[in-house]
Amino acid sequence: MSLYQLQKSLFTLNREPVAQAQFKADREAFLDQYELTDEEAQALRDGDIGLLYVLGVNGQILMHFAAFLGIAWFDYLELMRQGVSRHGPVRAGVYAMTGGGASFTPEGDRT
Repeated sequence: MSLYQLQKSLFTLNREPVAQAQFKADREAFLDQYELTDEEAQALRDGDIGLLYVLGVNGQILMHFAAFLGIAWFDYLELMRQGVSRHGPVRAGVYAMTGGGASFTPEGDRT
């Protein structure tokens, strides 16, 4: 896995309007600039927030990508939960060290 390259691509996409325009116009040309695995490239192509989270993308980077894609905050959070359900625990990065994406609080128990 090339988590550094994956996060670098997203960091660039989040910060640079030229990169954003290229991603919208020709995703393949944008992706070709980075050394990504097939799975990482496909997750970016598809805007698969859940898989990107499971691959280990930092939430600060990922939330800006979600906003770029027009995904609302609570939908973004749900997509990360679905990613863990669909693809398993977080594989790399800081979230792999903090429970693999499992919730530490009972969201439904807010008394």
